[in-house]
Amino acid sequence: MKQKLSARQQAILNFIREFAEANNRPPTVREIGAGVGVNSTSVVAYNLNQLAEKGLLRRNRNISRGIELPDAGIPHDDSILVPIVGTIAAGQPIEVPESLPDPQTWDETVKLSPSMLPRRSDQIFALRVKGYSMVDALIGDGDIVLMRPQRTAENGETVAVWLERERTTTLKRFYREGDRVRLQPANVTMEPIYADPDDVQVQGKLVGVIRYLQ
Repeated sequence: MKQKLSARQQAILNFIREFAEANNRPPTVREIGAGVGVNSTSVVAYNLNQLAEKGLLRRNRNISRGIELPDAGIPHDDSILVPIVGTIAAGQPIEVPESLPDPQTWDETVKLSPSMLPRRSDQIFALRVKGYSMVDALIGDGDIVLMRPQRTAENGETVAVWLERERTTTLKRFYREGDRVRLQPANVTMEPIYADPDDVQVQGKLVGVIRYLQ
């Protein structure tokens, strides 16, 4: 039985097919939006999900251009998109978003091979580092750190920590010391941050660093 599609869904399906045939790869969400005249990536994503539910395409939100048409010979790209959700100051704490976006609709992403990521990479997010407080841990200004969301930390782990009272986030090594938490920079010229445990919320654990050499 032929699936009943809205005019927009049919236009999106047609565009994906034509784009894939012309470029030998599937389009991104933003390319689809531009191709069918839809500015909102969330609207495009909604209609892609509707097409997927009808069995007319397959989606993998964690893979670059993760759209497949069952009857089209589109080469499969298994690269993984990791969203860069903000900038974290390794010297002075600043705020970063608390929720993870859909990588396909995020403004800035980093594209990585699956071999570069740990298992369970679907929740990995990235932060761009500003500052030099972690330089002795080989994390410098402008580097991108890959983080796995988690709410607890062991002593010595490098984590992104939300300081509730200050409403800020910082990247530091985590240590529990009696009735306080020490957030230790990896820079011998800088002093640690001491905080009440109730004021500290671990947001994620460091799992990788990307450095672009000039």
